Amino acid sequence: MASTIPDHGAARAEVTPPADHPGRIEAHGIDHIPDAERHGHPRELFSVWAAANVNYLSLVIGGALVLMGLSLWQAVAVTVVGNLFWMLTGLLAVSGPAAGAPSEVITRALYGVIGNRVNNAIGGWLVSVCYFALNLAAAATAAFALVEKAGVTATTPVKVAVVVVIAALTLAISVYGHALIIKLYLPLTLALAGAFTVVALSVFRHADFSYAPAEPPTGTDLWAVIIAGTAMVASGPLSYTTSADFSRYLPRTASPKAIAGWTALGAFVPSVVVGSLGAFAATAVDMTDPQNALQEILPGWFVPVFLLALVLGTISINALTAYSAGLALQAVGLRIRRTVSVLFDGTVAVAATLYGLLVSNFLDTVSNALQVIVVLIGPLMAVYATDIVLRRNRYDGRALSDETPGSPFWFTGGVNRAGALSLLAGVASAALCVNTVYTGPVASALGGIDLSMPVGMVVAAGLYALLGRRAVAATSL
Repeated sequence: MASTIPDHGAARAEVTPPADHPGRIEAHGIDHIPDAERHGHPRELFSVWAAANVNYLSLVIGGALVLMGLSLWQAVAVTVVGNLFWMLTGLLAVSGPAAGAPSEVITRALYGVIGNRVNNAIGGWLVSVCYFALNLAAAATAAFALVEKAGVTATTPVKVAVVVVIAALTLAISVYGHALIIKLYLPLTLALAGAFTVVALSVFRHADFSYAPAEPPTGTDLWAVIIAGTAMVASGPLSYTTSADFSRYLPRTASPKAIAGWTALGAFVPSVVVGSLGAFAATAVDMTDPQNALQEILPGWFVPVFLLALVLGTISINALTAYSAGLALQAVGLRIRRTVSVLFDGTVAVAATLYGLLVSNFLDTVSNALQVIVVLIGPLMAVYATDIVLRRNRYDGRALSDETPGSPFWFTGGVNRAGALSLLAGVASAALCVNTVYTGPVASALGGIDLSMPVGMVVAAGLYALLGRRAVAATSL
């Protein structure tokens, strides 16, 4: 390598990057954030995570729980339990200010410099781009309906234009980066909360608060549905192993408890509220097609506002996804600026979305792939959280930026075997327990109960706690 501390996505070392400001394109990429450039307060993280989680997906999942056969209050309980995993997302966020680096760099401590490139290529970039495409497709569907209400026929050229415009707005936020996200997401949170309050009032007027299915599942079938529903809800927080990306500018002295608390609370509250709202709605309308079904009970004047809120909510979540995907692409080892990597990710996601919406069932294929990837994201989260606990959240951000064989995080051949083995063992264990696009032997033996999420996480965390101590001791401050 040309230098000991690569300067990915930032200005050259001899030039001080401009301050993190909403009106400027963020200069930093995966490089270390100096203490002199740290700023902000942990409470700012609340609106970042709240805006991203007042969204259509949570509404759909809440309705799906009732469609799976749960009673109303069982669905609400599953929504609450599944969203408790946001506490892990909050825990991961504390590593950002400690290292002054994004999650994509901090995880070199877990997997080694080379091993982490594989982690970022699959667990970071690929998963993020798939989620971006699926969310963009959902936003586009709402936008198509909005265009039709404006009297414009949603022809293929119009659909292409709509997808491109939504993607452009999303990527503009991601390109300007951290400061704009912090500034913009508070008013977005308030606007989305206002829109969904109107939805809630309409839903509650029609909901059946004593709803129970005519033929409720019992015994093993009931547990299979409850565990599957919990995993479905939990897949949201578990997919955010990148929460340090949005906390890394905070001062090193910022309270870890406040960072974890504001991150977790910002995501938990809207996720539970909107998810529960979806469950209530499912007692009144057919939530197999939530967008059209909800229009039956909403005031006519509000339908366009509702559709616009769906689009804005998806833009909010996708801007975070694209931002992290750009950092992941840099962390894979590509020597490109963060802005270029974000735009590349967006281009790939737009192409995938257009292909899926206009040509084939590609998005169904991606959706099925993400169901399998759940066996990966649980162990990824577990190993990361365990490393934070073992290190007592002490990370040397400058040492983590060193990608040469002399780096303390090079380990053996560029791979931290403790992290890699723990992750592989967790994924293998989870794969045996899956019951989604295929049925693993453990799930088959248990009558269809899918324990892939808890088993994968427990195995990965437990093994890393045993194997990782020596590596942690050798590289701790």
